[in-house]
Amino acid sequence: MKLQYNTSYASIDDLIRRAKKKIPKFAFDYLNGGCNENVNLHKNTAELRQVELQPFYLTNHAGSDMKTELFGHVYDAPFGISPVGLQGLMWPNAPEILARAAFEHNIPFILSTVTTSSIERISELTEGRAWFQLYHPAENDIRDKIIKRAMVAQCPVLAILCDVPTFGYRPWDIKNGLAMPPRMTLRNILQIIGKPEWALKTLIHGQPNFANMKPYMPKGLDMKQLGAYMNKTFSGRLNEEKIAPIRDMWKGKLVLKGVASPEDTEMAIRLGLDGIIVSNHGGRQLDAAQSTIKSLIPIVEKFKGKIKIMMDSGIRTGPDVARTLACGADFAFMGRTFMYGVSALGNEGGNHTISILKTQVQQVMEQICCAKVSDFPRHLI
Repeated sequence: MKLQYNTSYASIDDLIRRAKKKIPKFAFDYLNGGCNENVNLHKNTAELRQVELQPFYLTNHAGSDMKTELFGHVYDAPFGISPVGLQGLMWPNAPEILARAAFEHNIPFILSTVTTSSIERISELTEGRAWFQLYHPAENDIRDKIIKRAMVAQCPVLAILCDVPTFGYRPWDIKNGLAMPPRMTLRNILQIIGKPEWALKTLIHGQPNFANMKPYMPKGLDMKQLGAYMNKTFSGRLNEEKIAPIRDMWKGKLVLKGVASPEDTEMAIRLGLDGIIVSNHGGRQLDAAQSTIKSLIPIVEKFKGKIKIMMDSGIRTGPDVARTLACGADFAFMGRTFMYGVSALGNEGGNHTISILKTQVQQVMEQICCAKVSDFPRHLI
């Protein structure tokens, strides 16, 4: 696909500034925040950017190719779109915008259990190429029903989330009424009035809801009851006993997302999983955790080649993708970056953001004389 982007917003920082102006403050705070004091949120990116790459200018470099094989499919770039909850809160119809753009650009899109578009709709837009991320329900019956829907939708990869045994403490979401149970305050209403395009688009597309959970939710819940239902439904912790039956049931590729230790990686391999995503939920769960790049390195040293190792959290730009791959990850995922793009530019935000990232990764590869993605570790200083 031809790369095209709006030159007025040529950087991810431009998109962040634009998004902040376009959407209500409570929605931007939800997108932009981590947990507690935001220590791990900032550390994720800051420590990743300490990674340096070595160029080899005098090599016989004939060009660089970003194409990357992952789970039997050759993608056009070594990065994809992470699952994000409540995407339609930040920009109406955001999951569909991003899924369509990912499909057109031939990169993976992962749909969250708790986002605002259904498995079936996203599968339709991507011709069955979208991955699905499972928040493990407390009840096995709901788990099985969701997994069967993902099977029927032909999702090639199921990612099980393991890093939300409890919901993170996010002070700004509590202040904004976005904790569980959620509430709409006068301040939030005034913020909506001040963002007329967001309000109009929300009116057109409807109030954001947990589209994947609608078949299992009682009808007519008010906001307080909805909060109680979601807390009850997703109160289960993930462990070996819960992963094993999913592996038996799911015939496609199975990935564990939220891994932060060699011990959990070893368990994933023992249970027959196909990949892991090293992640700390974008710094939204444990403020005292390591940055993802620090978690990644010992996992790569011990398990590279034994399981597909991917990473998200803290990756914002094309050079960040390059740093991640140079440290040994097989693939990179980003969530916030794409949501900034859609929040800033609406329907054009997905294509715009992917085009920027592809251009940036290609430029880094050409600059350091890296012929293919698997060569990135040769350039790590």
